[in-house]
Amino acid sequence: MAIWEMKKYNIPASIKLAQGIIESGRGTSTLARKANNHFGIKCHKGWKGQKFYYDDDAPNECFRKYKSVEDSFRDHSKFLSTRGRYSKLFKLKITDYKGWARGLQSAGYATNKRYSIMLINTIEKYKLYRYDDKKYQRKVLRGKDIDDVDYAADSHQNIPVNGEPETSVNKKTYSETSIKAFNRKIYTNNKVRFIFAKKGDTFATIAKDLKMYEWQIPKYNDLSKKASIKEGQMIYIQKKKKRSNEKTHTVRRNETLHSISQLYAIRLDHLCKKNNLQKTDNLRVGQQLKLR
Repeated sequence: MAIWEMKKYNIPASIKLAQGIIESGRGTSTLARKANNHFGIKCHKGWKGQKFYYDDDAPNECFRKYKSVEDSFRDHSKFLSTRGRYSKLFKLKITDYKGWARGLQSAGYATNKRYSIMLINTIEKYKLYRYDDKKYQRKVLRGKDIDDVDYAADSHQNIPVNGEPETSVNKKTYSETSIKAFNRKIYTNNKVRFIFAKKGDTFATIAKDLKMYEWQIPKYNDLSKKASIKEGQMIYIQKKKKRSNEKTHTVRRNETLHSISQLYAIRLDHLCKKNNLQKTDNLRVGQQLKLR
């Protein structure tokens, strides 16, 4: 997230990481644990999101509350990039973490007079400056350049183009079969057949076109019988497998156990069992999941 935010907002990843470490007490502060606020950002005028009241410089101060840690990282970027008092920082070189640290203090980000020293010491102690370097970023991202990594919401989902779904999803390419059914193209993933849903599709319309029982569609896709289907959604028409040919998956932003089970054509209960998780458990970005 720090690397991605650096690319989009030109805030050094080292600065974001150091601020997060200091402001959240390495993720252990009350604000971090109860409000997902990792940067100590107060409500300020115009804040329309959730609020969390906490004793800080004054009793019962208003702090921003987020639904996720990722939201906290993104709001920190917006906070710095949209307030005039921080504008001079964006003229600095992206690798000038010392300039950024001093600039944040002079702009009044924190009341602690040693704030810039704390930031610089944290960056140098943990060598966080490495995360500002593109070569090191590729190492962190397992050889990929940041331009090749998509952290957008639901990046694993198929996006229809001109009415036809693309077969490349989350850098995966699916094989099209020679089977045709009511003008539907059928693909395979992990040796399991699936289709991309059309606009207006329901379990009933898919079952009718493919001469299946209606109950099979939600069952094969680990969905409730009342679930709705979106255009471009991957819909399996066979039972998913108990395992994948790939060993592990690194969790990305907004992914769930269900979306990952669909991505690799693994049954949701088996994915949970392999990782000692419950179906309703939340995942964290960067978490490693076993696929076999």
